[in-house]
Amino acid sequence: MSRIFPAKWITGERDAAAEARLSSELKITPLVAALLANRGYSDPSEAQVFLNPSLHRLHDPSLLPDYELAKAEILGAVQEKSLIYVHGDYDADGVTSTAILYRFLNKLGANVHAHVPHRMLEGYGIHPEAVDKAHAMGAKLFLTCDCGISAHEQVAKARELGMRVVITDHHQPKPTLPIAHAIVNPHRSDSTYPFNELSGAGVALKLCAGLFRDLGHSEDVFYRRFVDLAALGTVADMMPLVDENRVIAKFGVERISDSDKTGVRALLAVAGLTHQTLKATHIGFQLAPRLNAVGRIDDAKMAYRLLVSADETESRELAGVLEEHNQQRKLEQEKTTREAIEEVREQGLSDSFVIMVAKEGWGPGVVGLAAGKVLEEYRRPTFVLTVDPESGKLKGSARSIEGFHLAHAMHELKDLMDGGGHALAAGCSFPKENLAEIRKRMDEIARKTLQESDFVPTIKTDIEAKAEEVNERVLAEIDGLSPFGIGNPEPTFLVRDITIGSIRPMKNPAHVNVVLRPDSGGNVDAICFGQGEYFSSLGTGARVDLAVQPEINEFNGRRTFRWRVKGVRPA
Repeated sequence: MSRIFPAKWITGERDAAAEARLSSELKITPLVAALLANRGYSDPSEAQVFLNPSLHRLHDPSLLPDYELAKAEILGAVQEKSLIYVHGDYDADGVTSTAILYRFLNKLGANVHAHVPHRMLEGYGIHPEAVDKAHAMGAKLFLTCDCGISAHEQVAKARELGMRVVITDHHQPKPTLPIAHAIVNPHRSDSTYPFNELSGAGVALKLCAGLFRDLGHSEDVFYRRFVDLAALGTVADMMPLVDENRVIAKFGVERISDSDKTGVRALLAVAGLTHQTLKATHIGFQLAPRLNAVGRIDDAKMAYRLLVSADETESRELAGVLEEHNQQRKLEQEKTTREAIEEVREQGLSDSFVIMVAKEGWGPGVVGLAAGKVLEEYRRPTFVLTVDPESGKLKGSARSIEGFHLAHAMHELKDLMDGGGHALAAGCSFPKENLAEIRKRMDEIARKTLQESDFVPTIKTDIEAKAEEVNERVLAEIDGLSPFGIGNPEPTFLVRDITIGSIRPMKNPAHVNVVLRPDSGGNVDAICFGQGEYFSSLGTGARVDLAVQPEINEFNGRRTFRWRVKGVRPA
């Protein structure tokens, strides 16, 4: 979202020495050298590694916690032809990690059955009935992905029924771990794995890569076969695109474009991306929402079936179902968001440090999305809750801002609520009568770590640049820093004191095309979304500071260079 004045502007410093060193040794423009240094890559060799990600630089899978124990359980079950019951999750990360495990184990000739839970019928995590079902089917190994790290009772039950249990997950563990036969989670406190921010699909990818290697095959062949699914899960779950995730996303995005999986091709087609040059943002805003939508509205099993389908006709039909559900999801999300904002206003919660609204009838699959939209509106940690018809409890999702860790805050209130997740996104449930007390205590926790200034919209620019530096050559070099996303955002530059030459409203007057006139000469075309009224109030001839991103605009077969304005203020 573009922001207009007033806002809090934060700009990184340029390190002249590091900039000169990187520019000279890597033969790149000073501006991109400054970007690299600003993002922590001031050493030329480290910057070189960052600019040239390689599948060969992925960490050794055997460093994952309990890798050898998991290996023994999984390969033992494969060899004995024992039924392996794979239990996943209903979001995009969950269905992609399930698809990776199923496809891999099936390729090994394993006796495998995969289960993706129904959000409305089973809820998050492992429902006790899933354990009973696995036992009734004769499963000997209960294997989880993207879930299970908090399933103490379910794991105990599975063991009592005679099943072996291997957990693969990436969520934050609680102080005590379930008593499973193996727990593969890089967030474990005793983990020595070099990178702990893998997605559920990333953990599944690395575990299977290690097994494939230990069976005498090439890891590289495995990664190229499955990195498309792992990239979908990694970007969809908003994992930071650094370290291994950057490699997974980069090669995964490339692989998605020419995927050999009929379901992935059908997903691309229904999203209108078949002939596009894919970027990570296409996953985040077009592919992942379709994978997630069916689980929010109906049964996530359809998304899973799409990712394991080998039939073109079935894949097209399933992709069509996902598209229909995505349209329905949009309508439900808009309605819930509108009503949630009304609740905030009616209850006078806009000044609370943590916003918590609840209403019966809101779809459990869209409350997290609505929480994100309420957070955008008020820039405060937000919980949006609905009534679970089965238990009568309030159940929902939360989204947060930097500085307020949701999972840690909920752990402090474990006497009042159940839940877990990540720093910026989490889920929870609790009895309705606890709402007032949880609101009060959550607000108290937030006031210890947040200040009013944290709620002011922030425009972050990497570094300050001269207008003439932000040119087409720099844009070509910036592409080497991609894929962009959480942890590796698209570079934004602060350009100071530039003159507005002309303002041309678009069909929607909220958006304008602007011609800018730098003092250094020449004109720069710019596009400004959501800032038409503000630019018009400034008028031509006004001098402004801008937060800009350089880009190529493709229209009617023409490619033109321009800036995308992300923020503006008087100079």
